[in-house]
Amino acid sequence: MPTDCISYQNSGYFSPLMNDYLEQKTNLQPLYNRFPTLENFEEQILEKQANFDDTSRKTLVSVLQKQYLNVETSALIKQNIDALSNTNTFTVTTGHQLNLFSGPLYFLYKIISTINLTTELKAKYPTYNFVPIYWMATEDHDFEEINYFNFKGKKFHWNRESTGPVGRLSTKGLEDFLEIFALEIGSSLNANAIKKLFEDSYIKHDNLADATRHLANVLFGTYGLVILDADDHDLKRNFIPFVKEELLHQSSHSLVLETAEKLKEYTIQVNPREINLFYLEDNLRERIVFENGKYKVNHTKIEFSETEILTLLENHPEKFSPNVIMRPLYQEVILPNLCYIGGGGEIAYWLELKSFFASAKVTFPMLLLRNSVLLTTEKQAKKADKLDLTWNDLFSKQTDLINNKTKQLSEFPIDLTNLKEQLQKQFEALYDIANKTDESFIGAVKAQEVKQTKGLENLEKRLLKAQKRNLSAILQRIIDLQNELFPNQSLQERQANFSEFYLENGENLIPALVKKLKPLQSNFDIIILP
Repeated sequence: MPTDCISYQNSGYFSPLMNDYLEQKTNLQPLYNRFPTLENFEEQILEKQANFDDTSRKTLVSVLQKQYLNVETSALIKQNIDALSNTNTFTVTTGHQLNLFSGPLYFLYKIISTINLTTELKAKYPTYNFVPIYWMATEDHDFEEINYFNFKGKKFHWNRESTGPVGRLSTKGLEDFLEIFALEIGSSLNANAIKKLFEDSYIKHDNLADATRHLANVLFGTYGLVILDADDHDLKRNFIPFVKEELLHQSSHSLVLETAEKLKEYTIQVNPREINLFYLEDNLRERIVFENGKYKVNHTKIEFSETEILTLLENHPEKFSPNVIMRPLYQEVILPNLCYIGGGGEIAYWLELKSFFASAKVTFPMLLLRNSVLLTTEKQAKKADKLDLTWNDLFSKQTDLINNKTKQLSEFPIDLTNLKEQLQKQFEALYDIANKTDESFIGAVKAQEVKQTKGLENLEKRLLKAQKRNLSAILQRIIDLQNELFPNQSLQERQANFSEFYLENGENLIPALVKKLKPLQSNFDIIILP
């Protein structure tokens, strides 16, 4: 079986910004607090301990206990929630949208990275407690991003309308969806377990937040994962001073823009608004804008004077929803958090926020890129062996892979570089002669050099194409294998749903991932399943 190790930087699937962050390039160092190494957590703990309002722990625990009232809770979860009352307890957090049936595979990898990091931290710093948190993005309103998942190349789509926060969205109608999905997965023991999980999560719960909590709790409850819905009046009460600052002074806008300017050589992930807050109702999540001395809710007739909106904030803080700029601050205000674990896009927008956090006097968390994984079967790994493929080969672009394998498999050299070099030497001799005669002869030599070099390049392309036809059978097997592992020539973790692998591996899937993933190692994990 292939044994080569693929670093994130060499995988070809991470942005220049993420590659530079992982290599701790000096230009990015001012944009984060500490790079996530086990040793660096000591200073992060001390800073957060000195800078966190421990009176908010009581509210956090109370809210979690309320949210877990009707949830079958493991002993470890109860222990973790209770521990959050103590000043020596800290969290490691990941966040994710409420994708239908978890969405792409990386939902699992985010959470397992979070769980495993808390385990490593406990071993390193035994006098502290560390709790893994899954922050459900219940206030998001981008329903089109979450209303489907892919199973074996087919898209299963939940057709309905949604205008408000997705966490409050009714799950009514998913019975019909389950009927269609059930026909696709069959009736094996594992298929029945998948159907039951979907039914228990989405048919037996009234809204998407409760459904997602049940799903994540079934998958990860035994590992002590604490699931938080921050769309809560009491939690937002602790955030009132920061919302007020945003409404009155809009300080985040200029600070984030200033930081984004430092990232201009990269692709900017998010751009701040003048006010980075939404107004929230059950069926409404719209931006708050300030126009003509009034605070207005975009695309509605709702408007407030300054006094009116501050009164609303004091009495109903739950009606104010932070956007992508403010949400990280909200998280770090209400949680005793040390580290945020996310994908490349998430880490990119966090890197825009450090000066904003400094202005708000809130400790900036460490930023850790989640684990990335390629799941493969023993059969696929053996097939790669027979085809003499390394994992590095399989991670390469398909055009490059086929060209390189064609050259390797050919009985004669397809690369005509030697002939090109010989031709170049012959023309060097001609140039010597040309320089001793009429200047017009130099142009003729140059034209002939271009013509003959181009001719060799065309022959090389035709030779490669001819060999591809001769080797078409084995090349097709290579293409088929790469397409299996990289659907749509993209990362498997961004395409496939966990149910595809649960169907074959059942309840062994999650433990296999937990055992393998090492969150502080920046390598692409290749996990061979039976």
